[in-house]
Amino acid sequence: MKPVRFQSWAEAGVIQVPISMAPPLKKVNSYMLRGSEGITVIDPGPRTEETEKEWKEVWRELRIQPADITSIVITHHHPDHFGLAGYLQSLTQARVYMSERAYEEAERMWGSGSVVNEALPALFQRHGMPADWLNQLPQHMRGFISQVKPFPEITPVTEDSSILMGGRRWEPIISGGHAPGHMSFYERSKKIMICGDAVLPQISPNISLVPDSESDPLQSFIEGLRRLGRYDVNTAFPGHRSPFDYFNERVRLLTQHHEQRLQRMEQLLQEEPLTGFQICSTVFGTKLGIHQMRFAMSETLAHLLELVRQGRAAMEEKDTGGEIRFRALQQSYKIL
Repeated sequence: MKPVRFQSWAEAGVIQVPISMAPPLKKVNSYMLRGSEGITVIDPGPRTEETEKEWKEVWRELRIQPADITSIVITHHHPDHFGLAGYLQSLTQARVYMSERAYEEAERMWGSGSVVNEALPALFQRHGMPADWLNQLPQHMRGFISQVKPFPEITPVTEDSSILMGGRRWEPIISGGHAPGHMSFYERSKKIMICGDAVLPQISPNISLVPDSESDPLQSFIEGLRRLGRYDVNTAFPGHRSPFDYFNERVRLLTQHHEQRLQRMEQLLQEEPLTGFQICSTVFGTKLGIHQMRFAMSETLAHLLELVRQGRAAMEEKDTGGEIRFRALQQSYKIL
């Protein structure tokens, strides 16, 4: 195992701990903050044998005992952020803080009553995904279960209360689109934002339509960006890639990116009605693994439904419960 190359941001009082995850991202940023109340761990990563060893190595190098960790804070329910929370709680007896909505999403995806393995292929099938892709989905989704077990006992966090981390009070900001109930945290005195996957440098957070979850995920994401963009941020600590100092500009660019993608899909629909999978294949290609194809398909559907919500496209189905196609409702225009 390679050593974990953690980095200390002394002025912010934050230690960045890159934890291994599956490609293409390969690393998720966990963070540690020290205060008189103890050590807080934010987004510990997915649970695998490798990540368990990585955390033990970090603790050894920093001379930390498990009992020193008093809080585990989760920005959202995705396995690369939430996965180790229950396991680390069992080692440390720390409280785990996350939004109730985020925990509900974890239960929806990987809880004992989850029906996502049936619901997701059924959704994608209605939007034109071929059988060779659909048949890969159940095994792919089951692969995450070991990365999120056991589930933690949580202490819910709301926007009405602050949370103590590193001896300072942080303001929770809840947003959606990438993940319902996603929490970012703002520290006003130093103008620091811990933003999870709500705002990422260089790459765009995936916006996913998931069965029985948010009905308008792209609208939710854009509304979240507008809220986050009102904060004055000097340094942002994201869930992936490096901390950055252009948070407000990045919010603007992400908003612009999604409008450009809406325009691109709207243009494609001018020629003829198309299924979601046909649009997905054109925009993202098909030389993807099942993980990336799932993200691409869910993001395509999120954008197509936003076009419908805005009155720029319509959905059509041949028969009740049959295949769905989208068609444009407005005159095409050139994307600048």
